[in-house]
Amino acid sequence: MKHRPSLITRTDGFAVRELDALARRVEDLAFDSLWVTEFNGRDPYTTAAHLLARTEHLTIATGIANVYSHDAVVAAQNRQALAELSGGRFALGLGVSHPPMAAIHGLEWVAPLTKMRTYLDTMEATRVDAPAPATPAPIWLAANGPRLLELVAERLDGANTYLLPPAHTVRARGILGADKRLNVVLPCCLCEDPERARKIARSALAIYLPLPAYQKEWRACGFDESDWSGGGSDRLIDGIVAWGDDSRIRARIGEYEEAGASHVVVSAYNTEGKGVAPDWKLLEALAR
Repeated sequence: MKHRPSLITRTDGFAVRELDALARRVEDLAFDSLWVTEFNGRDPYTTAAHLLARTEHLTIATGIANVYSHDAVVAAQNRQALAELSGGRFALGLGVSHPPMAAIHGLEWVAPLTKMRTYLDTMEATRVDAPAPATPAPIWLAANGPRLLELVAERLDGANTYLLPPAHTVRARGILGADKRLNVVLPCCLCEDPERARKIARSALAIYLPLPAYQKEWRACGFDESDWSGGGSDRLIDGIVAWGDDSRIRARIGEYEEAGASHVVVSAYNTEGKGVAPDWKLLEALAR
């Protein structure tokens, strides 16, 4: 493991004092950044603004802001405002998510490449009548597939990949070229019992296994339907989740770095099954 990682965690279940304590603890551990997810809870831009106001050095990123939830003009305004107001500690992670999320907002699903090109065109054309930051916030796009990775190489600062093995990271780096940031989001489970670790991982990944977009990329990595049906095969779980003791998890992070990742963002599964907090034992081990 070459670099201290970032943390991605679902923040909706935290009361405000717990949320503030989470951010301060991540900052104290000197993690690179804290990523705010978006589901059906708090607005990620609002949460990011709150956390930026309560930290001093930590970068806060949206991971990701769904382009069906927030139009491109709003994204351009938030990108500029949060970077300016925080002194450059904001990173904008965008993603097309999946058709069910578009449906929630009463919107028609559009092919991802078409959607993102139009979205970025509108962002670039938006005039924001407010002070500009010294340095614009980077835009990182959730991009597992080759065409979105090509779009990142053409227009953006970096890509985020999720739930894919190191072989995919090699291919992604080849598409992006040497200069683009490649963030690999890696689920981690500090558990040395294979059966228990895989059970925890299967529970956490249950909502993703049926999604065609992930299945398409898993197939390209050599998996097949038998790997994502029935709750996920051992082969798939072991390929996309880092589990074991902290030294084994460090080694898995190192595999992604060697494969071409600029940065690894850990999702630290709570192995006790209690509450919404990430596994602090793992995070503290990775910070050493």
